[in-house]
Amino acid sequence: MTVLTFTLIMILGAFLAGFIGSLSGLGGGIIIIPLLTIILGVDIHYAIGAALVSVIATSSGSAAAYVREGITNMRLGIFLEIATTIGAVCGALLSTIAPTSFIAVLFGLTLIFSAVNSLRKKEEHIVLESSPLAKKLKLEGTYPTHDGQIVSYGTKNVIGGFSMMGIAGMMSGLLGIGSGAFKVIAMDNIMRIPFKVSTTTSNFMMGVTAMASSVIYIQKGYIEPGICMPVVIGVLFGAMAGAKVLVKTNPKKLRVFFACLIFVLAVNMIYNGLNGKI
Repeated sequence: MTVLTFTLIMILGAFLAGFIGSLSGLGGGIIIIPLLTIILGVDIHYAIGAALVSVIATSSGSAAAYVREGITNMRLGIFLEIATTIGAVCGALLSTIAPTSFIAVLFGLTLIFSAVNSLRKKEEHIVLESSPLAKKLKLEGTYPTHDGQIVSYGTKNVIGGFSMMGIAGMMSGLLGIGSGAFKVIAMDNIMRIPFKVSTTTSNFMMGVTAMASSVIYIQKGYIEPGICMPVVIGVLFGAMAGAKVLVKTNPKKLRVFFACLIFVLAVNMIYNGLNGKI
């Protein structure tokens, strides 16, 4: 395979990854890593490095829009980023010494968890009274609704959410994904933050988390420009195309379809990991 052919396949694959990631809400990394490792035979560490760079790019673009709209709770995001950053660095260090087969199996199991979580019915939580620690840290906030009203909300269980964020950061650094499913669980289920705020704040945090772990991958030589650049270009255009399609389609049906696709990829990763093919 020539360099040109390899690059074109990566750009096309990354475009599909960004497109599917945008429609499913799970990010492009879940498709990028199976594409590079299983189809193109790239070492999983280089695949994770490329996925992290794509997470930084896509998160930076979409997070700016959410912050401008006033939905993202920046104070909460910066506070929880302490946990995710520490976890991301630990996960990246663990990834460099862990067997590739272990990473592949863990990646597959995480994909299954993320796919199932994306199908879970999301219930809006509005907590009016914050916990004492949340009040002390001033983590409560407001967000605008589609009709222009301002909704106030409180925050609960700060310690539990902070701890879950550490796990989310570790999974991000270890597997090269945004770990949005874990972050949303921390904020939505544990801290009882409204779903709209938790998803946008999670997106705001992903880029910083990926940046922290990518430093370790750069030091280890796993960030290869020849792989990262086509991936970033493809994912960015794919994510923009997916966002336009999402507005005109039924998101529930799309999530079911892509959850099934991601489940197939997960089983494939686990199978190859158990058989030592990755």
